[in-house]
Amino acid sequence: MGAREIALIAAIVLVYALVSRVIDRMPLTMPMFFVGLGIATEKLGVVDAAVSLEEVTIVSEVTLGLILFGDAARIRSSQLRHNWGLPIRLLVIGLPLSIALGTIVAKIFLPGLSIAEAALIAAILAPTDAALGQAVVEDESVPARVRQGLVVESGLNDGLALPAVLLFLAIADGETTEAGFWVRFAAEQVGGGLLVGLAVGAIGGWLLREARERGMVEGIAAQLAVLSLAVMSLTCAIAVGANGFIATFVAGLAFGHTGLRASADGSPSRLDEYTEDTGQLLAMVAFFLFGNVLVPRAFDELSIGVVLCAFGALTVGRMVPVAVAMADMRPAPATVGFVGWFGPRGLASILFGLLILEEDLTGADALFGVVALTVLLSVVLHGATATMGARRYGEWYRDRLDRDEMPEAVPVGAEHPARWSR
Repeated sequence: MGAREIALIAAIVLVYALVSRVIDRMPLTMPMFFVGLGIATEKLGVVDAAVSLEEVTIVSEVTLGLILFGDAARIRSSQLRHNWGLPIRLLVIGLPLSIALGTIVAKIFLPGLSIAEAALIAAILAPTDAALGQAVVEDESVPARVRQGLVVESGLNDGLALPAVLLFLAIADGETTEAGFWVRFAAEQVGGGLLVGLAVGAIGGWLLREARERGMVEGIAAQLAVLSLAVMSLTCAIAVGANGFIATFVAGLAFGHTGLRASADGSPSRLDEYTEDTGQLLAMVAFFLFGNVLVPRAFDELSIGVVLCAFGALTVGRMVPVAVAMADMRPAPATVGFVGWFGPRGLASILFGLLILEEDLTGADALFGVVALTVLLSVVLHGATATMGARRYGEWYRDRLDRDEMPEAVPVGAEHPARWSR
């Protein structure tokens, strides 16, 4: 990628900023905008990013890590203690069911796949990305319990899905490894990610808070320190063989508890907002690269079976597991449908899909094509329905006379103050 391409991408970011408030009022989201322009500029020959898969992977990993850290930092531990039921059900029951049902869906619509390849696609497409439906988790008319459940689920399910992705990738590639290896690997990924994230977030947050209270920290440096904690949690976890995404999310939770204490005058701490903004900027670049570099490659694999498989993964493969996972909570059908639909696939699925290309499997382009086209379909469908869906669900909930008795209405405590920019 040369100076010309970088300048054009920067210009696109500027254009988006200039019309962002107009876009907010339309069925159009940031991922839709940048993916669409990525595709258009490639087709017109205006921008040829010409970046390697390794470079796309690095940008996507850092972007996802910063987004997870920022999302988690805005969740208070006191809230999570009162609202652990929904995300636990979605992760422990819903995620495995999504992989199992997704395998069946992939095998039905793409019968040429082996069981291992179908399971690999299902595992890659199981994680959700709340960033693609940002309007859903930011609309305060939606019950806080539902919004927070979706954020926690999307923050942890990519890390929990990674061991399954690597297992099915190894089987599809013909590798044979003892079952005990995969059990140890999963424990190291999850347990190591939890420990690294807790250590970096809690210790870093405490040190920053103590230094600020003693007047030792300058404001801009404090913002940069938070960004460094997010990067540290990601890279330290990768360095020790743990899951970086679990680490960044847990680090964000720990930092939110120890480092975001309100100031003496009662005003909220806003130290995490620069990290969020950096993650948002990188997300713009990542989605542009997805549209410019990866989607054209996936178009070569387009077929009716691929489209049906993608649509099945976004609907049946998500909504049925959510309904099963939430059954004993006895929520309203509207809530089950809302949570089931808003499980968009995004950066995590793109990253996991790139593993297929790196391993150079037989038929790797075809497998990656299914993943990329599913993400593209999710960007369009979930992006177009996020604002309207959240508003209508919020209005339905507000008009329920019995809402105080509904499980959706269980309080989660005081929410994190709104960002200064909102």
